[in-house]
Amino acid sequence: MARPRDGSAPAVKLLRTIRLDPSDTFVFPAAAEPGEWAVTGSFLFWGRDPESFAGKERAAFRAGFVGVDSFGFSTLAVVQPARAEEREGAVEALALRLMERLGAPDIATARAAAEEEIAFAASLAEHDEGTLVALHRAIENGELREQFRTLAARARVPGLDDLHAHARAFSFHEVVGDDDEARERVDLIDMMADRK
Repeated sequence: MARPRDGSAPAVKLLRTIRLDPSDTFVFPAAAEPGEWAVTGSFLFWGRDPESFAGKERAAFRAGFVGVDSFGFSTLAVVQPARAEEREGAVEALALRLMERLGAPDIATARAAAEEEIAFAASLAEHDEGTLVALHRAIENGELREQFRTLAARARVPGLDDLHAHARAFSFHEVVGDDDEARERVDLIDMMADRK
């Protein structure tokens, strides 16, 4: 990666939460704020039976990235550059949440776990800046399985204006996983009924 002009350490890429519409605020138990550094958050579901999840918790299990500041969920994350100090700040924020919310025994243990989560998120961010990443999580054969897909803007069609320059706004690209179709669907109408 190129060194920035100011001589600081080269930027890495990480995932940030993004909210394209307000649906995260009623689909998940708690929504991440837009712009938080994000991790997959699968550690929140380890040792728990997904069959016992209902409504919003089930939606978070199936498709939620976790914001490191709020521990809220986000349907999508976006690839963004991060300076070394921002990456370290994300590790520290996550380490504190792991102690506060999950009872990590000490800061060193929490920091090691947070470092691993941030490193994995960085591995998912090895795409062009602005690429959206979606997550599908499921239990298969007794094991937690994650599948990631990217959503990138399509190339412009030459000769068309800005409004019509794209044949389709986005294209999907599989990153990790297989060709199996997601077996579960989120019923937003039913979830809205649960909210009332």
